[in-house]
Amino acid sequence: MADLLLELFSEEIPARMQAQAAKDLERLVVGSLSDRGLLFEGAKAFAGPRRLTLAIAGLPAKQPDVSEELKGPKVDAPQAALDGFLRKTGLTKDQLKVEKTPKGDVYLAVIERAGRATAEVLAEILPECFAKLPWPKSMRFPDSPVRWVRPLHGIVCTFDGEVVPFEFAGVTSGNTTNGHRFLSSGTIEVRRYDDYVEKLRKAHVILDAEERKAIIFEAVKSAAFVHGLEMIPDEGLLDEVAGLAEWPVVLIGAIQDEFMDVPPEILQTSMRTHQKYFSLRDPKTGKMANRFALVANMIADDGGKEIVAGNERVLRARLSDAKFFWDQDRKRALESRVVDLKDMVFHARLGSQYDRSKRVATLARSIASEIGLLPVDGVIAAKAAMLAKADLTTGVVGEFPELQGIMGRYYALHFDHEPVIADAIRDHYLPLGPSDAVPANKIAICVALADKFDVLTGFFINGEKPTGSGDPFALRRAALGGVRTILQNEVRLSLHDIIVEAGFELLIQKLNLRPNPEAMVFIDEVRLAFRRGEPMPSSNMNLQFEQIQEFSNPFYGEVVPALLSFIFDRLKVALREKGTRHDLIDAVFSLGNEDDLVRLVARVEALQSFLKTDEGANLLAGYKRAANILKAEEKKDKTTFDGAPDASLLMLPEEKVLGEALSSASKSIADDVAAEKFVEAMVVMAKLRAPVDAFFDKVTVNDKDAKLRENRLKLLARLRATLHQVADFSKIEG
Repeated sequence: MADLLLELFSEEIPARMQAQAAKDLERLVVGSLSDRGLLFEGAKAFAGPRRLTLAIAGLPAKQPDVSEELKGPKVDAPQAALDGFLRKTGLTKDQLKVEKTPKGDVYLAVIERAGRATAEVLAEILPECFAKLPWPKSMRFPDSPVRWVRPLHGIVCTFDGEVVPFEFAGVTSGNTTNGHRFLSSGTIEVRRYDDYVEKLRKAHVILDAEERKAIIFEAVKSAAFVHGLEMIPDEGLLDEVAGLAEWPVVLIGAIQDEFMDVPPEILQTSMRTHQKYFSLRDPKTGKMANRFALVANMIADDGGKEIVAGNERVLRARLSDAKFFWDQDRKRALESRVVDLKDMVFHARLGSQYDRSKRVATLARSIASEIGLLPVDGVIAAKAAMLAKADLTTGVVGEFPELQGIMGRYYALHFDHEPVIADAIRDHYLPLGPSDAVPANKIAICVALADKFDVLTGFFINGEKPTGSGDPFALRRAALGGVRTILQNEVRLSLHDIIVEAGFELLIQKLNLRPNPEAMVFIDEVRLAFRRGEPMPSSNMNLQFEQIQEFSNPFYGEVVPALLSFIFDRLKVALREKGTRHDLIDAVFSLGNEDDLVRLVARVEALQSFLKTDEGANLLAGYKRAANILKAEEKKDKTTFDGAPDASLLMLPEEKVLGEALSSASKSIADDVAAEKFVEAMVVMAKLRAPVDAFFDKVTVNDKDAKLRENRLKLLARLRATLHQVADFSKIEG
């Protein structure tokens, strides 16, 4: 067994591309080796600023020999067919065998292929693998068809310590590489992975990105501790700077006091985005400190003083720009910026950000009413929603889009808006990711849900649904964020009603129907009819009723069901980590009368607990048996047995007991479900287990007497209907 060492040495590779490029290189090479029967013991890929490395251990010296059998034409086939088969295999007729088959004797060619030397195979496949590397962006070089991320300077390729000769992009493979650009000189000759790693380290290159990250993390912590500070964690920045320095050296710089009255989020974002600096904070107060940590790729003779001074000068210019935007933005009240949103297109068919703000404001007020807040809270929620997007017109957000919402809060507080409005402006974007917190205060919840349901409804109306892995408008994230916000805050509302409200706002925007003194009453009538899905009222006003109907029919028939289904798919994702079964969610949702997520989850959790008991498992088995009998008999008779069973035809004790139990249980379960006493409903269902088991043990459903058979089938249908008050048990697996 031998080892392969491969290195691609180039100009600086963008940090964001390095890790994936290393994975792709390993995937392509390993796949090609496996396709050719070359198995190995292990592989490891590395990425850095100027090199991609792949080390594969335990490769055989040559491919295994292969014996392949190919069936040819029948023995009595025309000579032309035999000649073609001989040309294909490269054999003579005497070398063929004859094999007996049910369809007659056929010629059989047995081709023996000796395995090639692994080094020969590597020289053939590696250039092909390099050409297939899927760089997000690449360059084309003069007089070469090859595309590569940056100019390629060298290729190291050794197998069992010997060079594997080949050429790619005008570069010939060898066994020499280079160390650090400034801290080493001359070339480095390598043979195997172990001496390669050691020689690179002596040349001030740390090969493993994870090791570089660990060095940077510990060095920043230590340097901050010396100043009585601590590092503000930033995993994304740590990944990036590990891809910028082959020999990381951490230094501490200072932020001028004149910038410390700028919000810390601006300072942190400016330093992170433009300069790749780590922010530090005072561990006692939690406030950002006037220090930063930078990662240099150099050991300086003066201990880094000049490097720090240069970075401080650059940072001063960056923060001066940020401070200018901050000072300028505060010269205009947030309300005055709302009208500027008219010039910002949200979507060609959904209007401007101003149109969107008006829709979200109305929807936020409706949600406040739906969840039982006071009318004054609805007014506050609507006001917060109108201001929520105003910071998009500011200089700071224009420079740092990731600060939208955060800056809106600062500007709202600066102009003396209530803190609850300021917090709603900041939090209405939450959650941005699966681990983010959700909005917690009631006003922020209303605005956040209104914002998300406006987006979801608008894009579904316009047919812009996510397809496969494509989701350009982040609708999955919006739906999952809405689901998490509702569940974690136990918000009680009807998803159907909120979607309808959002749809109505889009309708009146489409038709330019906005309340005015003359139209106010009529608009309310249209809203009420639309909410109920009823025909629109007539009026002598010049309104486009045909367009309203054209909008309403597909909205109720297609958009609402599709969007509800989409949201419930996200609910399954949200509950997956809790161990909630997706089939139980389907079983409750498919009843068609449950769109309150909090109530639905309580119902599902109670059902899941019930099915874990013996009573639940056996009752489910009894239901499945009853459902299968009904399905078969209803298909045979081409009818349904949904009518009430005739008590006078219940002849056997077991069917009488089951009939009485179902009669009592049906009402109790309906009452408990209506009162949201789901655990109690499960207790009632548990009592059905014994009579159901006894019924199937003693009673023949398909009796010779047609009346008895029909009555017993109606009894089973009554069992099915009783259990369906809780969930559609046919959707439950097992």
